[in-house]
Amino acid sequence: MVRRGLNLTSAVELNTAKICVQSGATSAQNLEDFFRARGIAYTAMAFDSEEQARAAYQADRCDAVSADISALAAARSVLNDPGAHVILPDAISKEPLGPLVRQDDPAWTDIVRWTFYALVLAEEHGVTKANAKDMKTGADPEARRLLGEGGFGAMLGLDADWAYRAIIAGGSYGEIFDREIGGGSALKLDRGLNALWNAPKPGLLYAPPLR
Repeated sequence: MVRRGLNLTSAVELNTAKICVQSGATSAQNLEDFFRARGIAYTAMAFDSEEQARAAYQADRCDAVSADISALAAARSVLNDPGAHVILPDAISKEPLGPLVRQDDPAWTDIVRWTFYALVLAEEHGVTKANAKDMKTGADPEARRLLGEGGFGAMLGLDADWAYRAIIAGGSYGEIFDREIGGGSALKLDRGLNALWNAPKPGLLYAPPLR
């Protein structure tokens, strides 16, 4: 994350920059790997916590601050002027975040996995919290299956309306993302790689069909 006034478009433009980062975290090693691989000079200013790194950045002790993208969005939201800072588009490492379940409970694992898939499929097929009831009998056959037709919930030990209830509880994946961490939230985080595979700006998000 850098100050918007620097007019930077990529981390590769940070030659000779001072970059605040949390010591001992994967962010510090990722930062070193990214700049060393590209032969870019920089100075790492390491701090014991993300909060200290953020405070140093706020105090102009460094030109940029590096952390997980979600952590950067959270940090930006509490800066004095969040709009004056931008998260650069470079994803310099893979730091996947997702649901965590016990390893010895495969039935629950399947339910959590397919509930996530259901929310992604809902976004892909235009199913929302508001229109889910109408789309139960709409023209899209996969949306109808998602919302109960065919009784696929039985394969998970659930009833036919399991996905329908999940969707009307909080909306599709896109609605949840926007509300909790996206444009409708204080974090204003871009979808980026979390966009659907077939979005206008494609991401990596993909769910198998419900059949």
